[in-house]
Amino acid sequence: MNYRRLGKAGIQLSELSLGSWVTFGSQIGDDVAQKLMKLAYDNGVNFFDNAESYSGLKSEYVMGYLLKQFGWHRSTFVISSKVFWGGKLPNQTGLSRKHIVEACHGALERFRTDYLDLFFCHRPDPNTSIEETVYAMSDLVRQGKVLYWGTSEWSAAQIQEAFDIAKKNYLVAPSMEQPQYNLLHRERVETEYASLYDAAGVGLGTTVWSPLASGLLTGKYLDGHPDDTRTSRPGMEWLKEQFVAEELHWKREAVKGVKLVAEGLGVSMAALSLAWCLKNPNVSTVILGATKEEQLVENLKSLAVVPMLTAEVMQQLNGLAKGA
Repeated sequence: MNYRRLGKAGIQLSELSLGSWVTFGSQIGDDVAQKLMKLAYDNGVNFFDNAESYSGLKSEYVMGYLLKQFGWHRSTFVISSKVFWGGKLPNQTGLSRKHIVEACHGALERFRTDYLDLFFCHRPDPNTSIEETVYAMSDLVRQGKVLYWGTSEWSAAQIQEAFDIAKKNYLVAPSMEQPQYNLLHRERVETEYASLYDAAGVGLGTTVWSPLASGLLTGKYLDGHPDDTRTSRPGMEWLKEQFVAEELHWKREAVKGVKLVAEGLGVSMAALSLAWCLKNPNVSTVILGATKEEQLVENLKSLAVVPMLTAEVMQQLNGLAKGA
């Protein structure tokens, strides 16, 4: 395993990390979650990603319980939570000072820890000023309850505004963003955020999610939608529509092209697609999702695929993804 700094922050994250979205506390049993976390940790993974909204708080309870059982030294792993969707009542959602503080305290309780390494604003909140959010996050850092804070799926302009507010008022600035990034979804990370990576400014780090486009880049949907996959689960109809809609025909063609490149290299489509993400120096860590040990093992092989991605191979892959 290799490790990368989170932008210009001092903390180092494993190039591959493990996330719990739609899996822990929902799609898989706690016994499987335990095996996946141990497998990841034993292979050098040190970052485990979570959020208050994952499985309605259950995901953080499961991860916190397992971390307690493992007994790993706190300095050997990094955990995150995200705040926005905490419940159905008015003050249980959004990025108000009240919800941010209460969400942090709730996550600490569920994780059974004294501090969160990373705390993300899960989405921008149109009903709360960015200034209020920056002050609340900065206070949590100064209280020692959060070490680094950042955003998820914020625009470059919103991130820059938060950074400028923090610097102007001697507050703790955001240092990371968690965007979606894969061969089929590239514009924000590669273009919109381009000015934010400079260490002289924001020095943004990125913990990218959905590197396999929710499974599309594994090729398992090329011949339909198996019953045991994510697209068959209630609430995931939007994902299925992404791949069957006629206007997104280019995605199906791109996936077919990825399959040909992977076959030429003698690697899986998943390992190839993850390795492609790792080739971007502005990616701090690639968050993996898994429901089976063999799936995680295959994804970890992507580390060995990175050296295979020559300029010629990258040109092929980037050409396939021109519609992204």
